[in-house]
Amino acid sequence: MDRIDAMRAFVAVVTEGNFSNAANALRLSPQLVSKYVSKLEDQLNTRLLNRTTRKVSLTEAGSHYFGHAQQILLSIDDMESQLGGLQQNPKGVLRISAPVSFALKHMARLVTDFQRRYPLVKVDLQLSDRKVDIIEEGFDVALRIGQLKSSSLVAKPVAPIRVVLCASPQYLATHGTPTQLADLNHHRYLHYSYMNMEGREDLYQCLKTKYMQQGSEFRSNNGDVLVDAAIAGAGLILQPTFIASAALSSGKLVIVLPEFEPEPLGLYVVYAHRKLLPHKVRCFIDFIEGYYGSPPYWDESITTR
Repeated sequence: MDRIDAMRAFVAVVTEGNFSNAANALRLSPQLVSKYVSKLEDQLNTRLLNRTTRKVSLTEAGSHYFGHAQQILLSIDDMESQLGGLQQNPKGVLRISAPVSFALKHMARLVTDFQRRYPLVKVDLQLSDRKVDIIEEGFDVALRIGQLKSSSLVAKPVAPIRVVLCASPQYLATHGTPTQLADLNHHRYLHYSYMNMEGREDLYQCLKTKYMQQGSEFRSNNGDVLVDAAIAGAGLILQPTFIASAALSSGKLVIVLPEFEPEPLGLYVVYAHRKLLPHKVRCFIDFIEGYYGSPPYWDESITTR
């Protein structure tokens, strides 16, 4: 028996004056209301109501229990009402984890536009290139880039992420422009520390072999630093276009070996559960879908594949 349902039946009998009226108010049969109250008394091992053929009255214990039961039911109803309000008008704090470079370049406007539409939602955006545990660390959603492996989390695609090999015109004028993958062995390669080198494409395999055999003249865990170094003529980089697009559009960098460009990665919004999502989370997931365009706006001025 549901203790809350039994409590509601008992309170209804007291407020309505008898079992029949209580049954009508609760849209239950009088027999079920009577059963609820009897079971409640059995659980409490206390008589709550004096019953006669004409009327129902509270015992002393019933009078005490009635006051407490009313408060409990009011609190439950108030809580459900507040939660319903959250579902209709999203509010509260939305905690988001996102990669550093992507967030710095492309999330300020996203968050601003999202809060214009949902002004009661506060956003706590934390930047990190490590793979955070969104449940353990208390995040509502995380943005992740790559080819995601299967997990218990739900991942929804947001945008394709092109990754290109590029260098500055100055560097290529000095060291020559590679025309085949084998030429990369004779060039400076600036390595991104978090780059997943397990891709099957020939370019990934070539750079992985070069890195394993020769190391890298310059490596960093931040793509923006590597892009700036490449612009300065330090060497070749393999970076996503969401970081390098401005330099590519202005001619500060040029794409090398475009015929070997890898298949795009994906930008995903990741969250813990598909069902019973807080409304603030559902609204953010729906809002970010298609926000960056197809192709994403940062690729519009770059030569297509």
